[in-house]
Amino acid sequence: MTTSPEELLPSTRRALLHRIAVAQSEGRAPSLVAAVARDGELVWTGARTSVDGHGPDEHVQYRIGSITKTFTAVLVMRLRDEGLLDLADPLEKHLPGTGAGEVTIAELLAHTGGLAAETPGEWWERSSAELRPTLSDVLGEQPFRHPVGRRHHYSNPGYTLLGSLVEELRGAPWAEVLHREILDPLGLTRTSAQPQAPHAGGWAVHPYADVLLPEPSVDLGLMAPAGQLWSTTRDLAVFASFLLAGDDRVLSAESLREMRAPAAPTVPGDASMSYGLGLQIAHGEGRMLMGHSGSLPGFLAGLWACEDEGLVAVALVNCTSGVAAASLAAELLTLVAEAEPRIPEPWRPLPEVDPSALELARPWYWGTQVVALRLAADGGVVLGPVAGGGRRSRFRANGDGTWTGLDGYYAGEVLRAVRRADGSVSHLDLGSFVFTREPYDTAAPVPGGVDPEGWRGLPQE
Repeated sequence: MTTSPEELLPSTRRALLHRIAVAQSEGRAPSLVAAVARDGELVWTGARTSVDGHGPDEHVQYRIGSITKTFTAVLVMRLRDEGLLDLADPLEKHLPGTGAGEVTIAELLAHTGGLAAETPGEWWERSSAELRPTLSDVLGEQPFRHPVGRRHHYSNPGYTLLGSLVEELRGAPWAEVLHREILDPLGLTRTSAQPQAPHAGGWAVHPYADVLLPEPSVDLGLMAPAGQLWSTTRDLAVFASFLLAGDDRVLSAESLREMRAPAAPTVPGDASMSYGLGLQIAHGEGRMLMGHSGSLPGFLAGLWACEDEGLVAVALVNCTSGVAAASLAAELLTLVAEAEPRIPEPWRPLPEVDPSALELARPWYWGTQVVALRLAADGGVVLGPVAGGGRRSRFRANGDGTWTGLDGYYAGEVLRAVRRADGSVSHLDLGSFVFTREPYDTAAPVPGGVDPEGWRGLPQE
């Protein structure tokens, strides 16, 4: 990733600067840094500070709180892809004796395990890790607050369990595994479990007076996988760009697509928010954002990415409250998306095409509803309405003449062309749905059959 701020129009850059200036001023933040990247390139960075001559840049560290969870989730997905675990495995299979072993790994990733939001005893974010030396101290005697798998209930102890799972299967500390498997391959040289100069100090700002109080910066111990990391806007922009595109040295694009898919019910009280596997998902203003928010005493953080726009936005603040960093990052992303919409790639013909697939590119009918099957540049297909709204899904080619749904209603379902003895196509089969060449085609096995008298007008008396 290279810094090239001139890629955005001056008017856009000023609008971004104005937005963070308002946020820092009205939120009374000691300092605020932000960045925007597009298609893997850092296109804008900005900062506002209350101290003249000490403006932070994209290389100054801030605590990122729960954005750490996304890093931990990537480590878990790597274990899955290597065959060391299955997401449906109960935790007990790999990490026995926790007292929460019935929860599956997927439920921990998606916060649907029913575990408590916080640890028992003193607030873990502001107290010594020595108070929680073991997992039993993190979970307490009654770790559950809800039935397992029934609802989304955010759980910090759940990600402590995932971090301990990583340590158990890798035979090394979580922070060491993190460096080896994510930070080093992606070149995140300014992301670390402990602060590295230059870094911001964390502050509390009095709610009714313009005075400050330093916040303690404690090591989180076993809770580190839930919120320990320090990072920069530059490093987080690189990381978020990886979450969109993938990197086979770390995690494939396919596995990241799985992380971005909703894996939990919508967040109670906010139908626009859901949760994937280690990623928050937000829907609004015609686009989907994925990323994570973060907070620890003295720090607030927000990271969002939009696949359709290829955009990433990051906002980091060193105050306990006052600036909604996650909302600010989303606003910065939206500002760029609306001021400078992504320029589409030039249309190009397919370099090659499978004749058997080309034969299927046409309108099809599910009953009387017409849909179109279109060939995609990546060898897959798209099935959706000819025009207007309705079910639309992308499908990945399986290499055997079938396709598997990647998103939408048909995600995970298999699409295949059913051929007659002479090789001609009879119909498409998709999860028991029959798509025919004509509405209620009598030559195809339409479920329930077709009235032999065929189409007719309304009888007149």
